[in-house]
Amino acid sequence: MALYLIGDVQGCDSALQHLLDTISFSPSRDTIYLLGDLVNRGPDSAGVLRRLMAYGQSAQCLLGNHDLHLLAAAHGARKPGRKDTLEGVLNAPDRTALLDWLRQQRLAIQLQHQGSEYLMVHAGILPGWSATKTMALASEVESVLCSAGLPEFLHQMYGNTPAGWSDALTGVERLRVIVNALTRLRFCTPQGEMEFSVTDGPAAAPAGYLPWFEVPGRQTADACVAFGHWSTLGWLGRTDVLSLDTGCVWGGALSALKLGESRQAAHELIQVPCPQAQRPGD
Repeated sequence: MALYLIGDVQGCDSALQHLLDTISFSPSRDTIYLLGDLVNRGPDSAGVLRRLMAYGQSAQCLLGNHDLHLLAAAHGARKPGRKDTLEGVLNAPDRTALLDWLRQQRLAIQLQHQGSEYLMVHAGILPGWSATKTMALASEVESVLCSAGLPEFLHQMYGNTPAGWSDALTGVERLRVIVNALTRLRFCTPQGEMEFSVTDGPAAAPAGYLPWFEVPGRQTADACVAFGHWSTLGWLGRTDVLSLDTGCVWGGALSALKLGESRQAAHELIQVPCPQAQRPGD
């Protein structure tokens, strides 16, 4: 049995097939953890969703900002943008099944493997959140996504405020901060105030802001946090941080990290090149 972490697929089903063939993935034996942004910008989002649905429990999937965008578009809370490629799902004969499956996916996954703790999210974790708190807060949003209140929530989900976390937050503002941190975060202040305008790499951090994983004393430092979302950061392999969005949809690579079979064994990075589905700036 092998465990793999896979970066942002973004509707590139042929690249995903290539990667799974390269690692000789067997759903009867192996488990893949996909770190969000399963859909959008690539040519075959519906194919990606159908493939992952068919794998059952062998494919553990996180929701990213593009996946939530698809749900919002499906419920009339957001219009598809010029670069979006969501029509294949929105017009699919099995649209209802695809969207029902998507809304049941997670916002955070915690994994114990060979004596090590892995915490997986799509984008980031605020510095004051422990792993336990992160899982609890993610569960709050997951419950709403699976409820009859989903359409109302999606209509109120978007916005950059509040910019930071407070335990006193309630209602949609509380849920919005959780979603923004777990699916959009790149930079924040040491106090946990989030910034969303800059999408370049760490060197482009605005004054007073840091990559969220560089904040001194962050409460998840004892775990290994795996995430995607940040293609301009690319692959980063540290003992405490694994970044796996390597720009598949932009003509980069789709990456899988095979977790070591023991605490002493090294992880193995496997990458396949991807045809360019989007051009930055177009």
